[in-house]
Amino acid sequence: MLIVDPQTDQRADLLETINSPRDLRGLSLQEMEILAREIRETIIATVAQTGGHLAPSLGVVELTIALHYVFDTPHDRLVWDVGHQAYAHKLLTGRRDQFATLRQYKGMSGFPKRAESEYDPVEAGHSSTSISHGLGMAAAKAIQADNGKVIAIIGDGSMTAGMAFEGLNHAGDLGRDLVVILNDNEMSISKNVGALSSFLSRKLTGRTIRRLRDHIEERLMALSSVGENILTVLRKSEESIKGFFTPGMLFEALKFKYIGPIPGHELEDLIATLENVRDHNHGPVLVHVITTKGKGYKPAETHPGDYHGIGPFDIATGAPKKSGNGVVSYTKVFGDTLCRLARQDSRLVAITAAMPEGTGLQPFSAEFPERFFDVGIAEQHAVTFAAGLALEGMRPFFAVYSSFMQRALDQLIHDVCLPNLPVTIALDRSGVVGADGPTHHGVFDLAFLRFIPNLTVMAPKDENELQQMLYTALHHHGPVVLRYPRGSGEGVAMDASFQCLVIGKGELLRAGNDVLLLPIGNRVAPALVAAAYLEQQGIAAAVINPRFLKPLDSELITTWAAQTGRVVTIEDNSALGGFGSGVLQLLNERGLHLPVKILGYGDTFIEHGPQATLWNNAGIDADGIVKSVLELMRL
Repeated sequence: MLIVDPQTDQRADLLETINSPRDLRGLSLQEMEILAREIRETIIATVAQTGGHLAPSLGVVELTIALHYVFDTPHDRLVWDVGHQAYAHKLLTGRRDQFATLRQYKGMSGFPKRAESEYDPVEAGHSSTSISHGLGMAAAKAIQADNGKVIAIIGDGSMTAGMAFEGLNHAGDLGRDLVVILNDNEMSISKNVGALSSFLSRKLTGRTIRRLRDHIEERLMALSSVGENILTVLRKSEESIKGFFTPGMLFEALKFKYIGPIPGHELEDLIATLENVRDHNHGPVLVHVITTKGKGYKPAETHPGDYHGIGPFDIATGAPKKSGNGVVSYTKVFGDTLCRLARQDSRLVAITAAMPEGTGLQPFSAEFPERFFDVGIAEQHAVTFAAGLALEGMRPFFAVYSSFMQRALDQLIHDVCLPNLPVTIALDRSGVVGADGPTHHGVFDLAFLRFIPNLTVMAPKDENELQQMLYTALHHHGPVVLRYPRGSGEGVAMDASFQCLVIGKGELLRAGNDVLLLPIGNRVAPALVAAAYLEQQGIAAAVINPRFLKPLDSELITTWAAQTGRVVTIEDNSALGGFGSGVLQLLNERGLHLPVKILGYGDTFIEHGPQATLWNNAGIDADGIVKSVLELMRL
């Protein structure tokens, strides 16, 4: 991508010459500044077409250049926390020519990926893991007498998670040579919350500190010998003064050498600081870097939360390109319904783990601020916090992505289900989610929820059933998980009034004597399409919407299974241990030894790609269901 350097008025095309960090290390400071602008232009142009995590990656361009310039990567390990900010890293590490395939099916991942490059030492996608990863690597290098450095880059939002503190605490105790870069932009996905965020905000840039120091020195030197004596004392206590103004005292208490804050978009300062850190061999170091999320693209700088993860957009205006079918999303139905329910019941409270927009809770937070809690990136705490609310008579709803709920399984079992508390977990993004790929697909929840006593698990067939299930959960006297997919609903009419569903009761949607189709959640609609096609082929398929994974409607299922003699279960979930396994267990317990096909995802992690493509690959769309039924009929 050609640009004009405003200082030299010369055209530059530096990015095309960078095939690895070795090429980067031969550039001058001025050339690296030009390169930073080219990288930003490339990221903006690409994400405008593919969608992706724009603002986080724009915010760390200079930091990424400086890290690869100073450290001997890949021998020195760069461990990116979450991986939202890794686009510049990918462009500098031999993946420039593949960058246009970012997040596309069979294309380049939107996150660090070991199979992609030797420069990606870990898989990343969930927050707050980098320090623990990095410390393990540093410990291994020490055992093996390997002098390579390990650098963990973590955002201030990710620092709110308990795992980050566990890593810091162990690192300080272990004393290994670990470098932690705290990328501080006062944002995670949404605006940061919590006491730590407030503490980190007590900062002065390195330049401000220097200006303050120079001013004091100038004034004191004017006082002759008395001033010189005072200045000697102040110089000895300079770090203490700086620590008062900055968060250094926290990290020093954890036995880290604290450096910063330093400006994150000035290459000269970054490189000088990192070179000093590189040559430090006396235990863990934390470098506090101040960056601007969305740097270099005005709409993203102004509204960084809106551009954290974004679909294709118009570069000139920043407006998203039209997509979808105009049908309301499950996430919006959840948020709107929760507001309606909260107006009726003052016990209802809502919780998010740093994702009020992503989970549809922004309207709730605006209308009921006193009943809304953003706990930061802390899913484990969120679940036990919800338990505490329930113990005092409230009805908490914790909205969380399915893949992030994996982090809080123990809390769900021990703190919610064991005491049988009325806590509702709203699992958004259940099933495959598309371009974010295997770290974000919610394809394990039906399996890891099935075995928990006292837990009721629901999955709506459409958006209208979602609102009725939310009402049912509010009035249920025990723990509930309600799982629903990413994206739009089925476009059905919405009931004006609420009604409680009978717990554990499904519904027969279509009668038939040849085969029983048992789809759960968003697989009901394609199962009905498949049944209509099979009817044209002379095959009468019964279709049941189970509504509940726990408890299963054993009477309805076994009655129709016995009548048809063949069963096909369909789930947007792993086939191992999920809904189909529960049905098979039920049939076995009832002595019904029938041909059963379980349709779901195999024993593998699902790559990124459009939802429809991934459903088709797994055979859980209408075509796949028809194919499986025809195979079963031939048995």
